[in-house]
Amino acid sequence: MLRSGSSRVLARLPSTSVARPARISTLILDERASTFRQSSTSQCLRKYSHKPFPSIRPKYTPYLQPPSLRCHARTATDLSAALPNKRGRVVRALYRVFAWTGFFILISGGLVVAFFAYDASTYRDDNSYVDIPVSVSALEPRRGGPKNLPIAEVLVDDDDSEEMQKQKNKPKLVILGSGWGSVALLKSLNLDDYHITVVSPVNYFLFTPMLPSATVGTLELRSLVEPIRRIVQRVRGHFLQAEAVGVEFSERLLEVQQTDANGVLQHFYLPYDKLVVGVGSTTNPHGVKGLESCFFLKSIDDARNIRNRILQNLERAVLPTTSDEERRRLLSFVVSGGGPTGVEFAAELFDMLNEDLGRSFPKILRNEISVHVIQSRGHILNTYDEALSKYAEARFAHDQVEVLTNSRVKEVRTDKIIFTQKDENGQTVTKELPMGFCLWSTGVSQTDFCKRISDSLPVQTNKHALETDTHLRLNGTPLGSVYAIGDCSTVQNNIADHLVHFLRSLAYQKGKDPETMKISFAEWRGVAQQVKKRFPQASDHLRRLDRLFQEYDKDQNGTLDFGEMHELLTQIDNKLTSLPATAQRAHQQGQYLGKKFNKLAAAAPGMQANEIFDGDLDEAVYKAFDYHHLGSLAYIGNSAVFDYNGLSFSGGLLAVYLWRSVYFAQSVSMRTRVLLAMDWSKRALFGRDLMEF
Repeated sequence: MLRSGSSRVLARLPSTSVARPARISTLILDERASTFRQSSTSQCLRKYSHKPFPSIRPKYTPYLQPPSLRCHARTATDLSAALPNKRGRVVRALYRVFAWTGFFILISGGLVVAFFAYDASTYRDDNSYVDIPVSVSALEPRRGGPKNLPIAEVLVDDDDSEEMQKQKNKPKLVILGSGWGSVALLKSLNLDDYHITVVSPVNYFLFTPMLPSATVGTLELRSLVEPIRRIVQRVRGHFLQAEAVGVEFSERLLEVQQTDANGVLQHFYLPYDKLVVGVGSTTNPHGVKGLESCFFLKSIDDARNIRNRILQNLERAVLPTTSDEERRRLLSFVVSGGGPTGVEFAAELFDMLNEDLGRSFPKILRNEISVHVIQSRGHILNTYDEALSKYAEARFAHDQVEVLTNSRVKEVRTDKIIFTQKDENGQTVTKELPMGFCLWSTGVSQTDFCKRISDSLPVQTNKHALETDTHLRLNGTPLGSVYAIGDCSTVQNNIADHLVHFLRSLAYQKGKDPETMKISFAEWRGVAQQVKKRFPQASDHLRRLDRLFQEYDKDQNGTLDFGEMHELLTQIDNKLTSLPATAQRAHQQGQYLGKKFNKLAAAAPGMQANEIFDGDLDEAVYKAFDYHHLGSLAYIGNSAVFDYNGLSFSGGLLAVYLWRSVYFAQSVSMRTRVLLAMDWSKRALFGRDLMEF
């Protein structure tokens, strides 16, 4: 229906304008228009109802927008402009601040309430431990073995649950040590494949790369350790805090000792089907006298002792009875060894002295403190790229850390170090350096346990580490029973000694003696494939097989005889280097063994069904160990250096944050990551804690 006002507008329009009544009526008389539009349209109609429209000639009559629509657009604009703005910019900003503050308080309050609700749920009584079944054999083990000791065939927690009971008859896997290799192995094993027992004198895993930071209070000691029982529980294993002292390889018995409550050493045997030795190493003394006056950096106790000794020297240096000479000696810190551990400790020590000493101690100490690094090689960090070594030396020079290269320590005394150094003419000069603290960090050596194992196996000729084959099996032991990983071991790359093994199958096909036959280039390619499979580390030296064949084909007859082949493989042996004694090597070896043991467990039912109990089962189910270097990094005092396959990077705080992020990601648990982040934040906000404990 049409309104009266609308009818009057239509009546006054010329005939030519009424030619489009449908369009005008639709625009003006839309029944679905909003209340605001209807009211404004009515007002405009009343406004223009008493005014006649101008006469328009029919020939040039354009489409006219109704006055109501023109008025509607103009009235809406005027209306919005006329509305009063009750809130200014300041009021709106305050409104948003209070709104977001309330939202934040609401969310924070909810999180706090949720945390306390969770915390309250952790305080509960567990009545499931009323009657615990324990085997009599676990409480009263039988005696046996060469020394007639108790044999722990059953452990006290073997019957704690149904899952644990299912593992009692599984193959016994005993792991020695709680370091990088052992933890990586535990994390890689499948559940219910083995009866796992970890034996270690300490009940925690130590994050060794960050140990220098704990010596000066940058990180707390608890942030670097993870309870080993938490890791063992994942595979429903067992843990014994004890020390291994010997192995009976023929009877597969591990001799273990521990001190009882009365301080008496108790010995017992632990049977095994597979034994993994990952006991680590000790610091190499290099035959230097007086190392009892030095500190080492291998354990949590070492870091705590170093921290206390540094603070003791600082406190004694401010006493009024301390002479100037004695003060300078107490504030002389010496690091013997320019490797990653020694360099990072020197950097952390300088950071502490530079950033926190002036806040709590007299300023005279800062002027008299000196830090010295003694390195036997021409550069510190000599295993890194040369550019990174020079960058580290330049950084230390800027920080006034003295680097003494081409120097060797002869003797360490309580108050000084005697060392030799080559001068510019190449002559050796003996020097003395007063010191109040000395850190000895010069390589690794065998533990007493590894020495006893090496002495009991005639094939073990290496005096620095236990030798294994490429499947990480300990040389001289029954095949597939004993393995060694980490710093305590080294992979033996005696490719030339296995030449007869590589040629045996080929000689059998030709009906010839392996030591008298000659091989062609095509046959040499097959032998090279066998070498790569057995010794993966040699793959980089066997890329251009044609060049090697031409180089060692002395008589140029297109074949290689046994002597030429032996010389070729000997040269490859000489090019292969020992694997580095680093955490990443131990970690990769632990992961490798975990995957191999999973394969062996999966193949065991089929082998038993086919009565296969002997032979090289490791090589049949899994490949040889192949180490992949993931790069090296080191902290050098508010800066860091990185070395990855020839690509080097160094820088300031950006590199430090990258260095931290790498180690943050490598932490073994969320607990240690949270603690690391809290320690770094605490250092930035409050500084390091300079106190003894």
